[in-house]
Amino acid sequence: MADDYDFYDEEQLYEHFRIEVDAGQVPLRVDKYLSEHMQHQTRNRIQAAAEAGFIHVNGKPVKSNYKVRPADVVTLMLDRPHFDTTIEPEDIPLDVRYEDDDLMVVYKPAGMVVHPGCGNFHGTLVHAIAWHLRNLPTYDPNDPQVGLVHRIDKDTSGLLVVAKTPEAKTSLGKQFFNHETHRSYVALVWGNFVEDEGRIEGNIGRDPKDRLRMAVFPPQSETGKPAITHYRVLERYGYTTLVECRLETGRTHQIRAHMKHIGHPLFADERYGGSEVLRGERTASYRAYIQNCFKLCPRQVLHARTLGFRHPRTGQQLDFNSDLPDDMQALISKWRNYLRPHT
Repeated sequence: MADDYDFYDEEQLYEHFRIEVDAGQVPLRVDKYLSEHMQHQTRNRIQAAAEAGFIHVNGKPVKSNYKVRPADVVTLMLDRPHFDTTIEPEDIPLDVRYEDDDLMVVYKPAGMVVHPGCGNFHGTLVHAIAWHLRNLPTYDPNDPQVGLVHRIDKDTSGLLVVAKTPEAKTSLGKQFFNHETHRSYVALVWGNFVEDEGRIEGNIGRDPKDRLRMAVFPPQSETGKPAITHYRVLERYGYTTLVECRLETGRTHQIRAHMKHIGHPLFADERYGGSEVLRGERTASYRAYIQNCFKLCPRQVLHARTLGFRHPRTGQQLDFNSDLPDDMQALISKWRNYLRPHT
């Protein structure tokens, strides 16, 4: 098959993406496989890359209809160097809530990107962490064996844990993988709930109609990864509800996708349809009120409030709590005040 691409000088190609196919993967076209594993890339673009000789499997170019198999190494090789994403320390304010020789717990404000990528190559949380730990000889911000153990979205605020040592990251990573950590989020969602609490189960995978969004698939489906969210009503405002969400798993956009799936998109969540007037009155004054709410908190209303885990060295249980940020508190007060004249 490589003979089809003899015109290409492979020494001038640069690796931009690499993935090893899981052991349990069923045969699947490489263009479909990559479209499910590469963010911000459409299947058409992947097919075009394959036609140009840029999609390689085990070091050789393949066409779109090649079917990947377990242990295949799939790479995207382009004729230009990859943007240098080496993490260099940057003097950015960092809100450290706890720190010892093994780990840190930090607070990320809404609007701050966690990790470089997709045009955000500077000013991220990992750059701030690198600066904070710049005098620690054993901490290399470019070593995947240390650093952030989990992530939250750019426009989500809240708590994150950072491992300073490989041993700490291994231990914490296992706790997250085995669902032994305790994490709760507070969210404002559209609509009222009949019940006071509930459980959402459904696989989460890339939305085939919008690669920037996740979708929910049946729990027994082979599409996506299993995900479970537990929720509890905190306050009801008639047209919106404040809920606490507890994660049993930690998938990309899990709360945002699960809440949309059950008909309660997060308030002001543009990507998942929450930035429209989904509930309430058909009056100009109500529409104006909602637009003012969006201006007050112009992001998905989601906050990672609590974080709990066992200390990787001592085994002691550590639990952390963070107050709701100012924009969420202001929005909640506005809904409480709106509710009073209507009750």
